[in-house]
Amino acid sequence: MPLSKATPLPKKTRADAGEKLRGKLQPADAALTVDQIYERILTAILEHRLPPGTQLVEHRLAELFDVSRTKVREAIGRLVHDRIATNFPNRGAFITSPTPDEVREVFATRRLIEPELVRLAVQNGSARQLAALRTHVGREARARAGSNPYALMPLTGEFHLLIAEMSGNGFLARTLRELESLTCLGIILYDAPGSESCPQDEHERLLATMEARDADGAAALMLHHLQHIEQGLRLAPRIEEERSLEDAFR
Repeated sequence: MPLSKATPLPKKTRADAGEKLRGKLQPADAALTVDQIYERILTAILEHRLPPGTQLVEHRLAELFDVSRTKVREAIGRLVHDRIATNFPNRGAFITSPTPDEVREVFATRRLIEPELVRLAVQNGSARQLAALRTHVGREARARAGSNPYALMPLTGEFHLLIAEMSGNGFLARTLRELESLTCLGIILYDAPGSESCPQDEHERLLATMEARDADGAAALMLHHLQHIEQGLRLAPRIEEERSLEDAFR
């Protein structure tokens, strides 16, 4: 006998109907978010899979990530805002390719602000933040011992950003985040063969000085560290490498 309008559905039938409705409203595999697209492109740059000068073609990235061009356009807009990419009228967005002079300016700016940032971090940072920084240095050590030579660069950059967060000065921390992105691009372009962009023991020595609450000593070590990184670069014009988006995200 057919059910009347007043007859309630059995529990199992109600559950099945609910599942079908949720299936229509929520796709089985949620698409990537704008944040995830941004992070995937940024990681590909930091891992040398996408060299500076590469064009970020919207429709090709949308196909690779299986998302809408609107999401890709928003992610690229964030990269442009952070100066990781540069938008050229009538040409599109390209991964920023800083000149030797621009890289020198980036390091000159970092030498002005980072000694003060680490000084503030020593004065204002908590024991918990120092412990987190110690854990991070351990991750760097494991990355150095690993088989992926490009896994270390994002970690060494994050070390400096963690110190900036400890300082308590939000304006300088945001400035450093932009400078760090440009620094990574400069290292990718101009790292001299055989040089180590972030020498192995320098973060360890810097952290030990911070743990001893020696603000002046930490500031001096930070200045030396930044000078050492810049000296390891071969800042001369060079021909940019070409690589397809498909190869980068394969």
